[in-house]
Amino acid sequence: MHMQLLNNDRVIMFDRADFGRSNISLPFGQCHGSDCTAHSIEYNVIKNTIRPLNLVTDTWCSSGTTLADGLLVQTGGWGSGDRAVRTIKPCPYCDWSEFPNQLIERRWYATNHILPNGSAIIIGGIDQFNYEFFPKTKLFNLPFLSQTKGKKDQFEENNLYPYVFLNVDGNLFIFANNRAILLDYNKYQVIRTYPTIPGGEPRNYPSTGSAVLLPLRNSGFGFEAEVLICGGTPPGSYELAEQNKFVQALDTCARIKINDPNPKWVMEKMPMARTMGDMVVLPNGHVAIINGAGYGSAGWERGRNPILNPVIYNPDSPLASRFEVMTPTTIPRMYHSTAVLLRDGRILVGGSNPHQYYEFTTEYFPTELSLEAFSPPYLDSSKSGLRPIVMVPVPSTKITYGSNLMVKFSIYGAVIDPSLIKITIIRPAFNTHSFSMSQRMVVLTNTMPVIPAGRAWYQVNVLTPETANIAPPGYYMLFVVHQDVPSYGVWIQIL
Repeated sequence: MHMQLLNNDRVIMFDRADFGRSNISLPFGQCHGSDCTAHSIEYNVIKNTIRPLNLVTDTWCSSGTTLADGLLVQTGGWGSGDRAVRTIKPCPYCDWSEFPNQLIERRWYATNHILPNGSAIIIGGIDQFNYEFFPKTKLFNLPFLSQTKGKKDQFEENNLYPYVFLNVDGNLFIFANNRAILLDYNKYQVIRTYPTIPGGEPRNYPSTGSAVLLPLRNSGFGFEAEVLICGGTPPGSYELAEQNKFVQALDTCARIKINDPNPKWVMEKMPMARTMGDMVVLPNGHVAIINGAGYGSAGWERGRNPILNPVIYNPDSPLASRFEVMTPTTIPRMYHSTAVLLRDGRILVGGSNPHQYYEFTTEYFPTELSLEAFSPPYLDSSKSGLRPIVMVPVPSTKITYGSNLMVKFSIYGAVIDPSLIKITIIRPAFNTHSFSMSQRMVVLTNTMPVIPAGRAWYQVNVLTPETANIAPPGYYMLFVVHQDVPSYGVWIQIL
């Protein structure tokens, strides 16, 4: 249900904590009441092992982000957890620390985002038309969330898990239901209102499309920020699915340059309709769309026709030729599936439980406990000769804003084209309910051309992000990309 890659190559995973025993026992005979099982684990990507974690307060449909020091801050949930803050450090034997009643309001289906000053903002949730911060300050109203609430019961709100992205000017782009605003969260003012998405169909939970901020790059005239939203369902789909009437999901994407003087949505057609898909930005700047269903909506028992084919979207290709359909998986990944990018360029996919409780024998999409990895085309063995190996910077290098960074790499199997080399950094995201919070990629600007530095060795100098508006402080994976084939990532910390 929830997944976050940390800067020690461990993935923290957790489910809700109140609906039965899991299949993994807590260590040392620990129990909480009659439940002696773990509802959270740490997955070691390199060793392919798991370690049970101790989680007590209920994390059902919660949110999170990492801070500048790599600490995962996780907030809200249901019942005992709806005002809780939980943290876990990226260290070998660390476990959850839980702090009940640390939020001002209950947060269920909210969105978190890292901010330039290193704090986190927590926005919305069911019947919460406001936002607050971690560390805690005070509560601020956000009428936009009330204005975008659906007219039916609370689960037809279609503005839950709002899509939130930090703009390059330091303000927040917030999309809910079918429209968006630009919020100056420091002055508590809406400074821009964007047009309604063409067609007016809802895109947020429970219609549940997905969204990304496309890679940020300096065009020579500053950084352009562009948002892509894909999928969702027509209005009323959630209610109809409750009556066993499953409406086809949306097959459209919408893209907008959020700083244009006159911003307009540009619509595109996906190869297939999809709800509950996950959008993951890849190291080469493409976007993977994975998981989900073709009919119905998010929610218990409300999805049908699993979409097994991932799709790769190339934002730089001409309109109408940006999508490429990949080989299908054999495992339906429906409601409560997750997907995160790993440092080796794969996408880790897990979960799927469209039921109120664990259901392993049901006819429709049993609870899925497996993990699998999707390998994008750049990991095909035929591309191995193009793949760079990063030598410098070394892992855990600390870098400052607006500084010159030397990158050294080797490519042994091909004659390189210097014009097709780029350096990218990606912030690992907190993924839940088809949205990856704080997901961000920046293409670093070369300050000198790529030059040979020895046999099959090369060097390039790049400018690190100039401000925290471009890349908030924290850990990022740095990649060297050659002809759209990325190296393994190297962890760096921007401070």
